[in-house]
Amino acid sequence: MPRLTWARWLGLLAPVFFAGCADNALVLQGQVQRLQQEHMALARQNQEIQGRAASMDRDNQELGAMLAQSRQRSKVLDEQLAALREQLGSVTSQLAQARDQKQSTESRVQALQASMQRRGGVTITPNNSFLETLPAANIPEVQVRRDGDVIRIELPGSRLFDFAGARLRPGSNRLIMDVAAEIMRAYPEQIIGVEGHTDSDALHGGPWRDNHELSIARATAVYDVLVNQSQINPAQLFLAGHGPNHPVVSNATPAGKDRNRRVELVIYPEHATR
Repeated sequence: MPRLTWARWLGLLAPVFFAGCADNALVLQGQVQRLQQEHMALARQNQEIQGRAASMDRDNQELGAMLAQSRQRSKVLDEQLAALREQLGSVTSQLAQARDQKQSTESRVQALQASMQRRGGVTITPNNSFLETLPAANIPEVQVRRDGDVIRIELPGSRLFDFAGARLRPGSNRLIMDVAAEIMRAYPEQIIGVEGHTDSDALHGGPWRDNHELSIARATAVYDVLVNQSQINPAQLFLAGHGPNHPVVSNATPAGKDRNRRVELVIYPEHATR
């Protein structure tokens, strides 16, 4: 058998060696590609995670801002609630005062009615010639007008009372007494209504529940002066409070409202039986 030399051995083993190296290279190349793909997938996942983290940060910031706004709103509502409770307490106190004033006014009216009854009351008898013979009254600072079969003498509320009040102002008694003297001169036996009127504005606070109570209280104040200081027989007088129901002019202007706030002495054609 011929001897194999090293060169011959190398010649025989070289193809096998290089074939193995080629296979290893392909394997390594496949591993590298797989690793690259995994790296790219991890990179995408990392980007997604970073995007979600950024979105969560924005959401947290928005939630923080909403929480701060909610706390501020809650603080404002707490302050409003405290103010409403304080207003409720004030309204409750005013309501109690108004009820007390109403009871006082009702008691006063009842006492006046009882006093009139003790004096014989008022009996109305017709007097058809009244309109034909009644002279026109001439009273300074007041307006006098015919209204159907009666004569109305307007006492301006601004001369008699402070705004939304029923206590006579200083010096207003003089005006009432001047009017009473003229009435006694011209109409000594006629029935006289002491009738209170207001404008259409609603009352806010004060002792009066509404404008009707205020108009009655004002008429009562004038009635007291007529009974206690004038020569008019109390049997000729009666009280009425109309509130805003019978305006003389429109309440659309301040001047109109001022005129509608009045107490009228209404002279009726009937006379009282003494």
